[in-house]
Amino acid sequence: QRQLVESGGDLVQAGGSLRLSCSASGFTLGEYAVGWFRQAPGKEREAVSCISSHDTSSYNVDSVKGRFTASRDNAKNTVYLQMNSLKQEDTAVYFCAIIDGGCTRRQESFKFWGQGTQVTVSS
Repeated sequence: QRQLVESGGDLVQAGGSLRLSCSASGFTLGEYAVGWFRQAPGKEREAVSCISSHDTSSYNVDSVKGRFTASRDNAKNTVYLQMNSLKQEDTAVYFCAIIDGGCTRRQESFKFWGQGTQVTVSS
C-alpha cells in the first residue's frame, strides 16, 4: 500500500529549528519531485518548498527563503524540510506531496499527499 508519512512536527520556541521528514512506503520516492505545503488555522494551504527527483532544482517561497531547506535521501526513501529561525507565522500543519515531472507551485498538480504534521511556534 502506497503511503506518505510526515513526522517531526513539534512545539518549538521562536528562533528554534525543526526538521520534518516525509517518508514513503510502497513506492520509490526518488522517482518524484516532492513538495512541502502548509496550512495555518483559518488560511488556505500554501506552497512552501519543493525539491526535484534528482535534487537538481528546488524552490522556497519568499517567506521561508534563507530559513527553510528541502533535501532528500533517496536511499532512505525520505525527503526532509529543515526549518531554522522559526517564526510564529510558521505555525501550521505541514504536508508533503509528490508530483510527476518537475516542481511547481500548483497544488492541483501534486497527485498524492501525506496526512500532515503539526508545527507550532511559540513566542
